[in-house]
Amino acid sequence: MSSPDAPEPGADLVRAAGGVVVRPGAHGLEVLLVHRPRYDDWSFPKGKRDAGDDSDAATALREVEEETGFSCVLGEELGETRYRDAKGRDKLVRYWRMSLPAGITGEGFVANREVDELRWCTAAEASRILTYEHDRVLLAQVRGTRP
Repeated sequence: MSSPDAPEPGADLVRAAGGVVVRPGAHGLEVLLVHRPRYDDWSFPKGKRDAGDDSDAATALREVEEETGFSCVLGEELGETRYRDAKGRDKLVRYWRMSLPAGITGEGFVANREVDELRWCTAAEASRILTYEHDRVLLAQVRGTRP
């Protein structure tokens, strides 16, 4: 039996991981969305696994920090999405709920090569802004509702 972090035998699979970062807001739970100019999309921060990552959870934490500048606290795993990427490859993305460390507000973002804007949104706002349906499914899991 293989671990969930082990690649599937013989599969040409692109592995990635990310996070649904949450914080308390004035109107309830807020989630963090990122805008990627390369794809002109709004999604949750995520990225491909690097050779130095020892697990998908490590990839998720690294990618969230690279894209947002926030070193987050890992929460429960939310599940995975599978789809074909722009190059026609099978892609598996695992997601975790994440929070900000005590005393960190989630402000002070600096644009980088992958993400030019981020937004803290209520779940209702995020549902309207997110580009991909699979991200709305993850959002519903965080909210405890159906998409």
